[in-house]
Amino acid sequence: CAGADRLSSGMRHSYGKPIGVAARVDIGQVLLSVRGKDASEPHIIEAIRRGKFKFAGRQKILKSLKWGFTKYEREDYVRMRKNGELAADGNIVKVHNRRGAME
Repeated sequence: CAGADRLSSGMRHSYGKPIGVAARVDIGQVLLSVRGKDASEPHIIEAIRRGKFKFAGRQKILKSLKWGFTKYEREDYVRMRKNGELAADGNIVKVHNRRGAME
């Protein structure tokens, strides 16, 4: 037949069937968290800046005042590690409650 060089899709993807992947995101919700060394900061920011074009809408790049993924600020974390109040445990820290030996 004339024009038969293209395959007809027919009823494919009909009746509201999902054909992609999507996520419901609230305003102000964190989309991505990255942890890196201070020397790598410009490279990390540039990578996130380039990657944010793949998302719809506007995104902000924020630098956290916390140490890694912990709840402690950088100065407090360094001070508490020197005093022995915290111990590194993967990407989190263990808090020494001053009762018994730290495991």
